[in-house]
Amino acid sequence: MTPELSVVIPAHNEAGCIEPTLRQLAVVLEREIIDYEVVVVNDNSSDATAEILDRLTSVNPRLKRQDNSPPNGFGWAVRCGIDHAQGEWVAVMMADASDDPEDLVRFFRKAKESGHDAVFGNRFLSGGRVVNYPLPKLLLNRLTNWLICLLFVIRYTDVTNAFKLYRKTTLEGLKPFLSPHFNLTVELPLKVIVRGYSYSVLSNSWHNRK
Repeated sequence: MTPELSVVIPAHNEAGCIEPTLRQLAVVLEREIIDYEVVVVNDNSSDATAEILDRLTSVNPRLKRQDNSPPNGFGWAVRCGIDHAQGEWVAVMMADASDDPEDLVRFFRKAKESGHDAVFGNRFLSGGRVVNYPLPKLLLNRLTNWLICLLFVIRYTDVTNAFKLYRKTTLEGLKPFLSPHFNLTVELPLKVIVRGYSYSVLSNSWHNRK
């Protein structure tokens, strides 16, 4: 059967954190009785990421390993994961536990309640937070988002936030994807907004990699 929710996680040399990230995600989604799959895209890792994924997939049928063939990079890995996602809804999360599974549950509930085509995260709304974000990067983030808002005349002020949820059919409507790297996280929401899809914005938290 088709799952309700697919979680796409790009992973390049994440042997040190991928297992606890996946275990915590599974605990939360199963507690909430959400029909899900997790598509982890092994992006040409040279460490033990692939071996860890093989071990975990052998005991959790909801977890799927997908290898990304070259060209490699964040954007290519996310695109690979989207192509292989089977769920009605598709979320993108990081392998290093910087995103909170509890936020994913809120986003999923909001998506089903609102009927919108996407749910975007904003770490700078009331209720959101960033933890251990280096000040120079934080300032650059705010400047970049301000410029994007000014250029595209939009009000969504955390476009560079990778944590978002989309209908799978909406993602298909956004193709072809153009961005090969992290800028895919900007391309997708801008296309949603510019092309007139409906969306909600919720606060979310982000923790810098430990």
